[in-house]
Amino acid sequence: MSRLLYPLVPLYAAAAAAKSAAYDRGWLRAKRLRWPVVSVGNLSVGGSGKTPLVIRLAQLLCHRGVDVDVLSRGYGRSSAAVERVDENGSAERFGDEPLLIARAAHVPVYVAAKRFEAGLLAERGAAEPGLHLLDDGFQHRQLRRDLDIVVLHRSDFAQSLLPAGRLREPLSALQRASVLVLREEDRGLEAELRRRRLTQPVWFMQRRLEAPPVQRAVAFCGIARPEEFFAALRSAGIELCAALSFRDHHRWTRDDITKLIEWQRQHRAKAFVTTEKDGVRLPAALRSRLESAAPLYVAPLTVHLDDEAAAVDLLLRQAVRK
Repeated sequence: MSRLLYPLVPLYAAAAAAKSAAYDRGWLRAKRLRWPVVSVGNLSVGGSGKTPLVIRLAQLLCHRGVDVDVLSRGYGRSSAAVERVDENGSAERFGDEPLLIARAAHVPVYVAAKRFEAGLLAERGAAEPGLHLLDDGFQHRQLRRDLDIVVLHRSDFAQSLLPAGRLREPLSALQRASVLVLREEDRGLEAELRRRRLTQPVWFMQRRLEAPPVQRAVAFCGIARPEEFFAALRSAGIELCAALSFRDHHRWTRDDITKLIEWQRQHRAKAFVTTEKDGVRLPAALRSRLESAAPLYVAPLTVHLDDEAAAVDLLLRQAVRK
């Protein structure tokens, strides 16, 4: 299918270049909030580790005594309201990633199609100034940011633009980033960044999947790169009797649960395992039905940076000085 879409890539590239040029040349102007804005984004569609990094940065900033919140679009949510995410709410209302961030980082998360409006709500009535983390914000240029952090995946260097590939922008767009982030296992790619004359600081992050204590399981997920999740479970010593993947942000149905239970019974698996993002999307009634067949484990993915103190120092220094 991707080969059939290649003729459309030049059209997408032209549209993306025109949008970028409009902001670079001042034809379109970004709106500024009162508080500093630090964007965490990526070049490709999903699966780079952006959401765990947002969670980690929020935690680190809180430890420094910074009042931090997260602004997000809330992809796929049913509500169009500008509102704060309720940790006890549903992914259908708030979006799976905003809900996951709110539950994991325990910081205020605000959702809106126009994230400037989410920022206004966050700042309304606040006694002290804080700092906004803009989730998935690299392409959201309607909101002015003070620092742009871009998380890269190894495949970005070999991908083509949408709709044939996964890239939302070409690699040349990294020129406007403030900080680039690579996975620990991709340290060798720093040389490729320098070859492309990208001189920004590079952070390295270690990713860790907290695998459950089970030996035989049915694994399932609806994320951008399911193969990485399944590989991490196998590396942790879990025998996957079945590994079922669905499209990113998939909404679980009764039929899905029936299928999972059939696989579990057929293979005599001892448990089900899924991701945190899928866990927040799973309604209570469907979760209960699944757990009536076998225990369900959610495997969190956490990240840490090489030198977290230096990273936060740089973030605060560059964001606040503006």
